[in-house]
Amino acid sequence: MRFTKMHGAGNDYIYVDCFRDQPPQDIPGTAILVSDRHTGIGGDGIVLICPSEVADARMRMFNADGSESEMCGNAIRCVAKFVYDRGIAKKPELKIETGRGVLTMQLTAGRDGLIDRVRVNMGTPILESARIPTLLPGDPPLNVPLEVAGKTINVSCISMGNPHCVTFVDEVNDDWVLRVGPQIERHPAFPRRVNAEFIQIVSPTEFIMRVWERGSGETMACGTGACASAVAAVLTGRTERTVTAHLRGGDLQLEWSDSGDVFMTGPATEVFSGEWNCGGR
Repeated sequence: MRFTKMHGAGNDYIYVDCFRDQPPQDIPGTAILVSDRHTGIGGDGIVLICPSEVADARMRMFNADGSESEMCGNAIRCVAKFVYDRGIAKKPELKIETGRGVLTMQLTAGRDGLIDRVRVNMGTPILESARIPTLLPGDPPLNVPLEVAGKTINVSCISMGNPHCVTFVDEVNDDWVLRVGPQIERHPAFPRRVNAEFIQIVSPTEFIMRVWERGSGETMACGTGACASAVAAVLTGRTERTVTAHLRGGDLQLEWSDSGDVFMTGPATEVFSGEWNCGGR
């Protein structure tokens, strides 16, 4: 299996070009194997870049545990870079089909002519609890008490095509992310599990974020999570509608526009390409 390793703000995936190659027969099994950072390639999951009947390309994304996710904001920037740099669709504006629908993005090239930055229209946030989905009350649930990890915390829930549970904390630390995060992910209030974001407000225009991602554990960044956190911060009166998110892998610029759409701007970086000896998979 030929692959390309790319990352967006440290959120790294193994990308497979399904325009020229067939996808692996066992995609979930392959995702688990290649994502292992000791015995595989190493990554937060695998992304298939496929032909689309309605867009320039289609993205399918599988987490490190083999589960398929609807959307990944950092991965879609890398898909756009791959599609442009490889000449699949060499246009400054691309449309990519995802589990969230077709998303539009503007591409910026560096001095070498290759794409290094992408602005994505992530669409309108989903605020109805039944569609997030969560059993917590409210459309959306904002500052709702949740019993988890032996204590009661206040959480806010938003979907950007995949579900997010945002907790605003005085200081983001390992205890929140590594102990509380896994318990939020699998809490009964979230029938399809959930991504858990922990947000420390710095000012009305910036926040610090760490994330425990559904199916992958802690990652260096989460684009949809940053968007959901920005929306939750606005709805709870903590920030303005344009904000910078400081993640472990870098910064993302976010804007919840007056039109209702959320725009995310961030880097896309290619690391290396190679072949995976998948042992019959």
